[in-house]
Amino acid sequence: MVAAALLVTAPALIPVNAAEAAPSARAQVRVDQVGYATTATKRAYLMTATADPRAVFRVVDSRGDVAYASAVGVDQGAWSSTYDHVYAMDFNRVARDGSFHIVVSDGSMQVRSPVFRIDAPARLYATAMANSLSFYENERDGPDFIPSALRNAPGHLNDEDAMTYLIPKVDSNGNFKGDLASLGVTVDAAGGWWDAGDYLKFTETISYVVGMMETDVRDFPNQLGPGSATANYSAEAAFGLIWLENMWNDSTKTLYLQVGIGEGNNSIVGDHDIWRLPQADDTYGGTNPEDRYIRNRPVFRAGPPGSLISPNIAGRLAADFALCYQLDRVSEPNQAATCLKDAEDVYALADTHPGQLQTAIPYDFYPETEWRDDLEWGATELYDALSAGPVPPGMPKTNAMYYLRQAAHWAHAYITGPNDAADTLNLYDVTGLAHFELYNAIEQSGNPSGLEVTKAQLLGDLRKQLDKAVTQSNADPFGFGFPWDTFDTTSHGAGLVVMAAEYDELTDTDAFARDDSRWLGNILGANAWGTSLIVGDGSTFPDCMQHQVANLVGSRNGSSPVLAGAAVEGPNSFAATGVVAGMRRCPASGVDTFAQFNSATAVYQDNVQSWSTDEPALDLTAATPMAFAWQVDNDPSVP
Repeated sequence: MVAAALLVTAPALIPVNAAEAAPSARAQVRVDQVGYATTATKRAYLMTATADPRAVFRVVDSRGDVAYASAVGVDQGAWSSTYDHVYAMDFNRVARDGSFHIVVSDGSMQVRSPVFRIDAPARLYATAMANSLSFYENERDGPDFIPSALRNAPGHLNDEDAMTYLIPKVDSNGNFKGDLASLGVTVDAAGGWWDAGDYLKFTETISYVVGMMETDVRDFPNQLGPGSATANYSAEAAFGLIWLENMWNDSTKTLYLQVGIGEGNNSIVGDHDIWRLPQADDTYGGTNPEDRYIRNRPVFRAGPPGSLISPNIAGRLAADFALCYQLDRVSEPNQAATCLKDAEDVYALADTHPGQLQTAIPYDFYPETEWRDDLEWGATELYDALSAGPVPPGMPKTNAMYYLRQAAHWAHAYITGPNDAADTLNLYDVTGLAHFELYNAIEQSGNPSGLEVTKAQLLGDLRKQLDKAVTQSNADPFGFGFPWDTFDTTSHGAGLVVMAAEYDELTDTDAFARDDSRWLGNILGANAWGTSLIVGDGSTFPDCMQHQVANLVGSRNGSSPVLAGAAVEGPNSFAATGVVAGMRRCPASGVDTFAQFNSATAVYQDNVQSWSTDEPALDLTAATPMAFAWQVDNDPSVP
């Protein structure tokens, strides 16, 4: 999809001797740029062009005092033909708070890292959690936008009275064939969040984000809920839920999938064909008929009223609405009852023998294939809702155990199915959360017999996914648990952090605590490119995202304003190219400063054209607040 990206101009390693500052320095130091929790394991990396096992590193504080010194550790292997050696540098003994940097010396040259902090997790990740919230606030569509340095006007007010249409046919490139077939019914499709750097809105992705946010608010009230003064996601979760409620008409049992067209055709302009601010769309092109679906965006119906619903979306929506009930049943009982009824009704319509799942139009935007995990999640949250207390009158089912048995059934179907442990927690596979929730639900219910899955099996399946990540880590010089040359590296990294924390919580161990902190560090700068993959988190981060607002209003050089909190795609197997009229060139110099750090298979480019590495999205960012919150929640220094 078309969006926008931001770039970083300074290398992460600065040779002390300026004469040695060649375009590709012979050594680089990579650190977690947000920092390290005081009690956590701490690892940085030295990348070198030649073997340097006798190099010494020093951890230096803000006063210039050496807090720790040691020879570099084990050679982790080659990263690329340029950087044949990556050495681990562990400094776990540094357990005092403060600002530090690392200096590596081998007698002929010194290199240093960016400054990082060592601190208690609550202080260390406070800004990152607030940044993630600000990303969603800046992605708000409709009249209830939040003014900021990036936003000064609402967008897509015409969505308040949007016409609905049948799902159209598309060609192999995703372009719509012919014109649209109107259903003659309008809906209020205003609100919600833009999906990414474009202005489309999808039930597919928003349903995932809302469920993650509601879980954040429920499970981490002091980090991401009412107990936080800077990162309370309650209002944002409610904002997304309102849009989902508008996309689901419970009285007619009708679901709507999408607002807007991505790729147009010769007679229709699509969202990805133009580059502009969102407030331009309501009058875009005047009366030009080619721009009619920019001005008046179509809403696509999933199927006829009462028809079966693609199970991936049915499961996630059931989870969203059931979580709404859990959060609001005391403070807003009428709203909560509506949510619970929605949850049961949409779950009941799940198509449990689907063909190709419904996601986006075209399907290739989000080619999801797994769905049993979504039904497991939805049924588990329905169990939690119905077991919370007296059930409001008029609910289709009132027996919580029905949904616990359903959740166990779908968990078993996933574990014995074709995609078991093939992915980590992200949009395409939510077992990293669903298994955790179901484990707790079974325990809460008193461990009833006769379920199709046991707590041990759920735990074993979580472990299976994490063990695969550890195997991957052992093959990667930087210890990352997911391949760098695959889509959504940032999102998968954050998902792994969440899953590792969940496993350790359920087992009351620190089995994956070391991996957890290293995987988080990987997406925050401890990688070959020396860049954090989340805007505003760290000293080097994307400046040139493929994101229209960031590109047209943002700074494009790391200074304020930036789209803080946005998680980008991250390294991939390729860097996309393509210019849309109106794009502001970024980087301004046209120089790819990260090219020297690419490997033969994995590349990262901070360029407005490179949606494959530098586009942020709702789903990519959804796991990062939870990943940060787990670091705070698991802090052993906090009672």
